[in-house]
Amino acid sequence: MKTNNVQLSIGTGSGTLLSMLGFIGMQDVVKTMVLAAIGALVSFVVSWLLQRWQRRR
Repeated sequence: MKTNNVQLSIGTGSGTLLSMLGFIGMQDVVKTMVLAAIGALVSFVVSWLLQRWQRRR
């Protein structure tokens, strides 16, 4: 029984994601990629600066 629930969940989740692909434009994908890259860069820089600041204290 448990494998049926897992298979059903995976099938439902993948079907939902695949059905959403038709509504997502390439501009949205590029915009998401750019925002994710900026967020990762900002996170890295802030972490690096905090580590340097903490070492000096």
